[in-house]
Parts: sequence; C-alpha cells; structure tokens
Amino acid sequence: MWSPRETRVTGLDAEILLATAYSIFLLIVAVCLEAAARHSHRRSEGMRTAGFRYDPQADLWTCPNDEKLLRAEVDYQSRVVFYRAAAHACNRCPIKHRCTDSTEGRVIEYRPDSWLDSELRRFHRGISVALAGLSSVILTAELIRYPADKDRALTGSVLLFVLIYGFRLASKLSTPSGT
Repeated sequence: MWSPRETRVTGLDAEILLATAYSIFLLIVAVCLEAAARHSHRRSEGMRTAGFRYDPQADLWTCPNDEKLLRAEVDYQSRVVFYRAAAHACNRCPIKHRCTDSTEGRVIEYRPDSWLDSELRRFHRGISVALAGLSSVILTAELIRYPADKDRALTGSVLLFVLIYGFRLASKLSTPSGT
C-alpha cells in the first residue's frame, strides 16, 4: 500500500515539498495583494486630482485652466495639506461645473502618506498578515510531523522567512498614533 511517507523526492518527503510550495504560494498571494491594493489606491488618489499638476518646487497645484492652488492650511495631526484656489478665479472659470460646486474655490486635500495610514491599507495588510500566519501554521505543523534533518532544514528555513515577513507586515499594521 502506498503512503505519502514512502514518496521522497531528492531526499525530502513529498508532503513537505507540497506544504512548503503551498506556503510560498500563500506568501506570494500576500505580496501580490499588497502591490495590487497599493496600485489601486494610487489610481483612486489620482482621480481626485485628474487634470491637476503638482509642482514640488513651488509647492502648489495648477488646475486644468492654469489657475494656481496655493497651500492654505496644514493639519499636522491628520497629516493633511490643503491647497485652495482663489474663489474669484474659480467662480469665473468656464469649466467650474466639471471641477467644483464651491463658491469659495477648489480645494485639494493632499495626504503625503495616505496609503500608509488608510483604512484600506489596514484591511489589505490584515489579509496579508493572515495569509502569512496560515503559512506559518502549515509549516510549523510539518516541522513537528517530519523529524528528518533535510525535511526540517527546508521547512525551518521557509518558516523563518515567512515569520520575518509576517512580523514585518504586522508591525506596520497599526497607525503611528496606535489606533
């Protein structure tokens, strides 16, 4: 009768190879999820300022009608910078209806680290940490079940990598303010 213990590939148990491959797959999914979420966030942030250009030297935004939005206010606690166009410039603008309905001028809220502090980031980061945790549970179970040195060397080294990556993700899960 065939048993998984009898099937060894290059001196390693087949179950160890499959569990390790699955754990690596879970980690790759976590990395891809982080990248996709970051890309999606950047795109949505770009939609709010579509047509506007930022000049870092002058620290101002320029609207599609070439009006300047100057730094008006900084909220250091929320880490938000507000840029505002002059009300009279917006109110006489021919494309105002596509830009803003405010009579006080267009405002752009710029958050330099909005991805790092967003709820969306914490949600995706939580999923990535859960995937790394699942991967480490699988590897730990295999490490306990299979005592052969080669099996433990492979499982242990991948587990170490998964734990380092998982703890790195988890340490960045909360915001700097601790919420």
